[in-house]
Amino acid sequence: MAAGEEQSREYLRRHRLPELLHRLGALLLFHRPERPREFLIQVLERVKAGRRAEGEYPFLMDEANVEAMFSLLDVLGQGSIRAAQYREALKTLGLSTEDLELKDDVEITLHEFKEGMGGSTAGDEIGSEFK
Repeated sequence: MAAGEEQSREYLRRHRLPELLHRLGALLLFHRPERPREFLIQVLERVKAGRRAEGEYPFLMDEANVEAMFSLLDVLGQGSIRAAQYREALKTLGLSTEDLELKDDVEITLHEFKEGMGGSTAGDEIGSEFK
């Protein structure tokens, strides 16, 4: 690999730019704004303001969306989903599963699902890109 290409890869990795772009893309697809460029500018401004404690980070999903997603995964209505389903839900939303320590036989309840989604919302993850 050429030195310039290696430096470029290191730059992308260090600043976590692929993750940032993936999360911004997820926000665009979720909200589908009429003016996407202005929407992205507003999201990034809210992230900056949130980091300065002047506002809240932009969230991808509210509680009703999280409940709806859980019910789609819990097709039998058992009140829980498998750890693999939970991981896939996070990945689908562009959220990190790197630090997630779940054994495959663990069942995730709606309460745990909400906590997990709340603890790793898109806004929090996007905000971490600017640290």
